Amino acid sequence: MTTTLVCRSATESDVEALYQLIQGYAVQAIMLPRTREILATLIPDFVVVEAEGELVGCGSLCQLGQDLVEVRSLGISPGYQGKGIGSMIMDSLLQMAKERGLTKVMALTYEVRFFEKNGFTVVEKEIFPEKVWKDCIHCSKQHCCDEIAVLKVLN
Repeated sequence: MTTTLVCRSATESDVEALYQLIQGYAVQAIMLPRTREILATLIPDFVVVEAEGELVGCGSLCQLGQDLVEVRSLGISPGYQGKGIGSMIMDSLLQMAKERGLTKVMALTYEVRFFEKNGFTVVEKEIFPEKVWKDCIHCSKQHCCDEIAVLKVLN
């Protein structure tokens, strides 16, 4: 039996499921934690994937500069990884970036191979001062960051 996957824009009713999914990564220090309140304000920037009505994946965009956006909070529920859900979310996020007129999409990640598979290239973190001043300044790993920066330029 095949599971039907649906990729769609997030809605306010997704906040709790988003919180639980992101929290699972945050406790492993893989993803920045987000409060339910913050997630509620970010709903227009999120896409989600459902399997049989259950939220099993998410990702969002955060505009950092005039033409630069960051992929954030990209996560897949345990048991659903390796099924193409991440690429479904990425396709949706890249389409959203194009619709918003953004030309550069970046991410800080531990999953470099996934991003390379989706057309990103590894770059130096220092080329993103917008990211450093917006988020990194508040991060506990600020001076010992082990994430890899990736970039995709959209046509």
